[in-house]
Amino acid sequence: MIPERVNFRKGSKSRFVAKNWPLARRKENLQQRACLLRQIREFFVGKGYVEVETPHRIPTPAPESHIDAIPSGPWFLHTSPELCMKRMVAAGYEKIFQICRCWREKERGSLHLPEFTLLEWYRTGGGYRSLMEECEGLIQSVAKSIGLGQKIVFRGREIDLSEPWERISVKEAFHGYTQTSVPEALERNLFDEIMVRDIEPRLGLEKPTFIYDYPAQRGALARLKPQDQTVAERFELYIGGLELANGFSELVDAKEQRRRFHAENENRQSLGKCIYPMPDRFLEELDEMPPAAGIALGVDRLAMVFLNAEKIDEVVAFTPEEL
Repeated sequence: MIPERVNFRKGSKSRFVAKNWPLARRKENLQQRACLLRQIREFFVGKGYVEVETPHRIPTPAPESHIDAIPSGPWFLHTSPELCMKRMVAAGYEKIFQICRCWREKERGSLHLPEFTLLEWYRTGGGYRSLMEECEGLIQSVAKSIGLGQKIVFRGREIDLSEPWERISVKEAFHGYTQTSVPEALERNLFDEIMVRDIEPRLGLEKPTFIYDYPAQRGALARLKPQDQTVAERFELYIGGLELANGFSELVDAKEQRRRFHAENENRQSLGKCIYPMPDRFLEELDEMPPAAGIALGVDRLAMVFLNAEKIDEVVAFTPEEL
């Protein structure tokens, strides 16, 4: 049966109303989202990046303690395109980006979807600090291109996108916002809880904030800092208390990466989760990967920030409950 519709054009005698009101209400947001995606692509093409596509269905995800993949037959739907994109970098692709669908088990809430859109990019010859600068440039460029300028409103706050953006180390954040040191939080297994409860809500409230130099235990695929092996060259970006991106200087030591994956699987087992097979082809090629940095940015969350949306449901066409 064809749904009844109403056409609201003035002077028209035929009036059509879409019965799917939630989808109809999102039309303007989805049009803005399409513009956002177009501007992201234009930014990277202008920077000499090559847009790539990698398989969504893979033999195994990267073993990480707190990220659960959705099975697809004997394989899995990828949680990110990271492993395949790094293999491309190892094969000689110097600057690549991808916008793709990703899947993660049991992720549903006002900020989470089990199926979501991720922007991921990699570049050789630079580290995590140069990637922060490029991330700044991307968001500023897209905001300007879609008519937002240098100031946006999100969660009732005006946020200034002009440079410089705030940069704060994890150590500094724990010292400034909590009564607990990083080593103590790790020892008591409270690091993630303190980050979510006490630190994240205070990040990016006036200007976007990069929080960087995570403990080595929280950088499973990141290179350790040469000057301080207790921290990983990893950062996250927050705007209005909302995490948008996770980036790092890449670990390119296959032996060390395999050791870390085994440690992650051991932790998964202790949490009662399934053990993932080793991504052997990725590990076999990792030693060929040159020094590089990579970042994953949530497109749905970026749309939330630019459109001042309260829930992720407002910036996607369909939620799982509507299918």
